[in-house]
Amino acid sequence: MIRGFIFFAALLAFVAVQAQELKPFVRGSQQVIVASHQDKPFILALWSLDCTHCIDDMALLGKLSKKYRNLDLVLVSTDSPEQTQQIARTLQHYRLSHADSWVFADGYVERLRFEVDPQWYGELPRTYFFDASGHSTAISGKIDRKEIEHWIQSSLKQG
Repeated sequence: MIRGFIFFAALLAFVAVQAQELKPFVRGSQQVIVASHQDKPFILALWSLDCTHCIDDMALLGKLSKKYRNLDLVLVSTDSPEQTQQIARTLQHYRLSHADSWVFADGYVERLRFEVDPQWYGELPRTYFFDASGHSTAISGKIDRKEIEHWIQSSLKQG
């Protein structure tokens, strides 16, 4: 009976990971993301599986998205599409499966980075805070919980 339960739990976890949709981030994806969030504040977070500070940010974003149910969050993994299952497991682990999630899907990553921000040279984590008018503020490195909560609270009031 215990084996059956363990098998069933593993099967459910596998199905949940498979259900995570990771959209391919290619040329033009940044414009699609910004256009789909027109008139709404949102956070765009770029991260990687190999980035320790990124994983810390993912944990924080997971907690904040639970606390602020209206938080609009877009996550872009700079890893490759071949790592989709690992990415999906990470999103599930930090309770971010509900977030709009993307993965770099162009071998010319410099072009993708330039489309996101000509001033971004690939350092991670990289987080953009978009206000309702579409203007953004970028932060490289770990995000500060107090600062992000202040931004969320003020943005949710305006948005």
